[in-house]
Amino acid sequence: MGNGVQQHQAMPLTQGEVLPVPSVSQSEALKPQARSIVNSLLSGALAGALAKTAVAPLDRTKIIFQVSSARFSAKEAYRLIYRTYLKDGFLSLWRGNSATMVRVIPYAAIQFCAHEQYKRLLGGHFGFQDKALPPVPRLLAGSMAGTTAAMLTYPLDMVRARMAVTPKEMYSNIIHVFVRISREEGLKTLYRGFTPTILGVMPYAGLSFFTYETLKKMHAERSGRPQPYSYERLAFGACAGLIGQSASYPLDVVRRRMQTAGVTGHTYGTILGTMREIVAEEGVVRGLYKGLSMNWVKGPIAVGISFMTFDVTQILLKKLHQLRCFSR
Repeated sequence: MGNGVQQHQAMPLTQGEVLPVPSVSQSEALKPQARSIVNSLLSGALAGALAKTAVAPLDRTKIIFQVSSARFSAKEAYRLIYRTYLKDGFLSLWRGNSATMVRVIPYAAIQFCAHEQYKRLLGGHFGFQDKALPPVPRLLAGSMAGTTAAMLTYPLDMVRARMAVTPKEMYSNIIHVFVRISREEGLKTLYRGFTPTILGVMPYAGLSFFTYETLKKMHAERSGRPQPYSYERLAFGACAGLIGQSASYPLDVVRRRMQTAGVTGHTYGTILGTMREIVAEEGVVRGLYKGLSMNWVKGPIAVGISFMTFDVTQILLKKLHQLRCFSR
């Protein structure tokens, strides 16, 4: 009996000799999380690049109207696009898109990845792990994701705005923009318009992600299909973009004015001061909401493409991983 007890007690000692086993299992447990982060970064980067390239001519036209006192209309926007095409050629409609890509690829990658991580963290905190978040955490996750991405990539947005509204003779490339702004206007200029950007991105990103996630949740509950079709994702993203951009548009106009003040001859100092000056010169609707109708065209297209591309790429990457594991 005593020998039996001794043998029973000795067994854990034999197993205990393989001490690294728990640490190996922990590293294995971290691999899916690391893979999820990488997949989110890649999917977000591709989503942002495709979406912004698709609407680049409209985006450039919108920025030009936002930073000028010229009255906006669909007819005038078309004339501007056509004159640009005649004067500088077809590819000039994508002027500044290289700067956009330099900004939007890391921005979209960080935003989508941060959103997935914030959803996971908030889900764990509120007890909704691997489930759809309730409304308030859902809105919070989107706002935090947009704020994180904007804070980390803001100078690139500043550069992109400058390239969009200036002739190509003024800035030859992205590096040239950074050098000239730093030398002639100071490094602080690279963060001009930062506050309205953050104030604008919080409702924009929050409402965009909130609307998209809510529509997917409602769709799953009513259709019985956990995954929407691609065209349904595109439609949900379009609705998300329409709501998000409409809510934050005046702050978008303000940040563009502040970003481009150095080349337009204005001296915008504060958010409220910029708003007052715009309203005094152009009125509320024609000033703070200038170009919004164009945003109602390009915004839903861009956001729809972005959300759809992210989700579809995520699904494809997961399937590729499963195929790789199966073939081993």
